[in-house]
Amino acid sequence: MVASPLFEKVALIGLGLIGSSLARVIKREGLAGEVIGCARSEKTLATALELGFVDRVEADAAKAVEDADFVVICTPIGAYKAIAEAIAPHLKKGAILSDVGSVKETVLRDLGPLVPEGVHFVPTHPVAGTEHSGPEAGFDGLFEGRWCVLTPMTGTAPEAIERVAELWRRAGSQVEIMDAAHHDKVMAITSHLPHLIAYTIVGTATDLEESERAEIVKFSASGFRDFTRIAASDPVMWRDIFLNNQSAVLEMLGRFTEDLTALQRAIRWGDGQTLEELFARTRAIRRSIIDARQA
Repeated sequence: MVASPLFEKVALIGLGLIGSSLARVIKREGLAGEVIGCARSEKTLATALELGFVDRVEADAAKAVEDADFVVICTPIGAYKAIAEAIAPHLKKGAILSDVGSVKETVLRDLGPLVPEGVHFVPTHPVAGTEHSGPEAGFDGLFEGRWCVLTPMTGTAPEAIERVAELWRRAGSQVEIMDAAHHDKVMAITSHLPHLIAYTIVGTATDLEESERAEIVKFSASGFRDFTRIAASDPVMWRDIFLNNQSAVLEMLGRFTEDLTALQRAIRWGDGQTLEELFARTRAIRRSIIDARQA
């Protein structure tokens, strides 16, 4: 049985993995009377209509948000400000503006002042994804059992926060409300730094001699394969994440560099006890992630 809609009209700006997956959930659960999809590419818009996860498409973001009571920006963070400037005069009073970016402090700083009076701003970050992108990559089970973090500004109407939280709960997510700065620090170590390391390791491999590169591909073990999967993520999205979460990423990168130096020293000195203690400690973290059903 389909539940009653949470919104009359939803506008999704950006129809990549997250945007198209969210649209599929909204259609599946009957969370909106109408779903409008917006993207720059005519091919993306045509694909969205063909796949049926939107009711209508618009290339113009300002036109897409007209009369929408829920607007979600699902593009790389670098495009947010221009989008907000374009849509702000066209957001109706009482509408909720949201996003799905994995950096929140700069989003609040840059978009907050552009949100018109009477429009509720509830930033979110669904902690879910794959290495694939584009409207074909989306699927309605992407958010099942995952966390969605909400980082509303002080003074945001509680009813607006609850409506957004309920949408994500119906998408299958567990919802957490968090301070934006704390969110960015947590994501820096759990998501952003691992991606940076993966890009670096795969980049190092591509700089080897041609014969060695061929053998790396041929004999790739699971560890390197996992790194290549992570490093295959959308380069524009990750460029914007690192540029917008500089402080937290650099702090965690500094800590990681210190730990890596200590590990290098242990290997050089044949300090097996230090290595084993580290590996035992990190193994326990993996077990806790499995127990939390986030594996």
